[in-house]
Amino acid sequence: MEANEHITPKTQNHLSRRRQISLFAKNFFKHPKMLGSIIPSSPFLVKRMLDCVDWQRANVLVEYGPGVGTFTKEILRQMRPDAVLIVIETNEDFVEYIQRAYPDPRMQVIHGSAEDIQTILEERGFDAVDYIVAGIPLSTLPVTVKDNILRATKQAIASDGAFLLYQFSPNIMPHLNQTFSKVTKSFEPMNFLPAHFYHCTP
Repeated sequence: MEANEHITPKTQNHLSRRRQISLFAKNFFKHPKMLGSIIPSSPFLVKRMLDCVDWQRANVLVEYGPGVGTFTKEILRQMRPDAVLIVIETNEDFVEYIQRAYPDPRMQVIHGSAEDIQTILEERGFDAVDYIVAGIPLSTLPVTVKDNILRATKQAIASDGAFLLYQFSPNIMPHLNQTFSKVTKSFEPMNFLPAHFYHCTP
C-alpha cells in the first residue's frame, strides 16, 4: 500500500497549511516590503473583511496580492457560479502557487501590478468591478506608486462597489481619505500582526 494512502483529509489540510506558511515566510524574507507579515492572514481577518461583500450582487471581484490564497480560497467558495475573480500578483512564486492550488475556471490570475488595474479590466472587457480586496502593504510603497494604485482602484470600482483593505499600519488613512468619498476603519486584533481594516467607497 502506498504511504500517501494513509493521509487523511485532515492531515492533507495540515500539510497544505504548512506548505503555505513555508512559501509565505520564504518570500517574506526575500521581499519584506511587499508582504508586510511573515505568515498569512488569520481566519478572523478574512471573515471580517469578506462579511462586507454582498455575494448575491457581486459579479466581478478583484484581489490584489493574494499571496498563498488565504482570501482567494474563501472568495471562490462564496462567490456566485457565474461571477469572475481577477487576481493580480507581482510575485511569480505566488502566481504559480495560486494557479496550481486553486484551479477554478471563474478565476483569472494576472502576473502584474495593481497600478494597471484599469488596463487589465479593459483587456478583459469589464467596465468596472464590484469589490476589490487587498492586503498589499501600501504604507511601504513609494508615494507615487501608492497614490497611483489608489487612484486607479477608485476609478475601477463601480459607484455602488467597495475597496476592502487591511494594513498593519494606520498611516494609509490620509491617503484613503484624499482618494475615496467615504472611508470607515475598524481593527482586527486576532491576527498576526493585528490589522487595521478599511472599507472604502468611491
